[in-house]
Amino acid sequence: MYRVSTFIRHFAHALLLGALIATIWVNLSPASYYDVMERRLFPLPLPAGLISDHVVVTLITLTSDALMALFFFLLGKELWEANMLERGALHGRRGALPFLATLGAIAGAVLVWLLVSALIETAEEAAFGTGWAVPVGGDAVLSYVIGRHVFGKGSPALHLLLLIAIGADLAGLLALTLVAPLDPARLVWLALPLGAVLAVWLMFGRHARARSERERQEARHLWPYIIAGLASWVGVTAAGLPGALGLLPVIPAIPHARRAFGLFAEAEELLHDPLNRIAHMVVKPLVAVLFLFGLTRGGIDLRAFAPTTITVLAAFWIGKPLGLMLGVTLARRLSGLPLPADLAMADIVRIAALMGLGFTVPLVALETALPGGAMAEAARLGLALSLLIGPLLIVTHRR
Repeated sequence: MYRVSTFIRHFAHALLLGALIATIWVNLSPASYYDVMERRLFPLPLPAGLISDHVVVTLITLTSDALMALFFFLLGKELWEANMLERGALHGRRGALPFLATLGAIAGAVLVWLLVSALIETAEEAAFGTGWAVPVGGDAVLSYVIGRHVFGKGSPALHLLLLIAIGADLAGLLALTLVAPLDPARLVWLALPLGAVLAVWLMFGRHARARSERERQEARHLWPYIIAGLASWVGVTAAGLPGALGLLPVIPAIPHARRAFGLFAEAEELLHDPLNRIAHMVVKPLVAVLFLFGLTRGGIDLRAFAPTTITVLAAFWIGKPLGLMLGVTLARRLSGLPLPADLAMADIVRIAALMGLGFTVPLVALETALPGGAMAEAARLGLALSLLIGPLLIVTHRR
């Protein structure tokens, strides 16, 4: 088993610390908390055609739409390498089981959300299917950190857990594009990320394997890919899509290593290809970003319990684990592949239970997928309660 970089644990600690401070603050002095979080930081000196009239820069929007794009860039980079590189965990037939397990977990969560919501939801603003995108994603960071205590830090089960959790997280972000209120006229802005990706690939990225030393050195410069990333983020955001998705389109255009070393592998810290160098640049700032995300999105109103809270818990604690188990069963029967080496069905059951954790990506989804107000706060409480599965798994595993 390869060594996973320690920064994953730093991410988890920063996220939980920010959420803890926010929860204490919002329950002791909610007015001051929301005054700080929703205060307009500065005006946007941009043409009206670039941004919507209702868009303002607050600490919440700055963190969720801009800074968190760096975090999802890191997740996207790992999943891209797992798919495309030699010995990647999702390369070829090896990807069948993680893919179907992820698909099953997502389908199970959405189906249980729709069923339970239709049976018990009482919010006047809720229509059938409202909020279905919330349980699609989960929390790769917290799942991994708790998984280390459940499986042990050298277990191969952690690799499969990361694959499924990262896949679900990115699927959760992409699901927001289906529920976001879009203005068709603004979709023309998507030409900007497309043009930026093509331009940086043709001018720089494709020369990484060129025969000329000069062209190879030019392809290793970081500034063209950083500019392309900024252009991509502007285009995605201006089109009305979640800004957290803004950096994902540019990942395929950035030269990468020749082979994969594993998700968040410590060995990647020694690599000097442009994709890994950019990843190294954002790791330390992301500790502060995840603290801010926990502070701005993780404030839990402990009095917000409502039917939506039960819907969230049912989707994460029942739908995702059962869906994942069904996906693994289908993968084994359809592909004929055995479980990964040194894994037993008991490990798959624990992975399924760990997928019942939902926090980071579902918190991003709340503003877009739910009407807001009491319903969103009830869902936020449900997401916080879903984390209780972690200590429960640790205790039961030790016993």
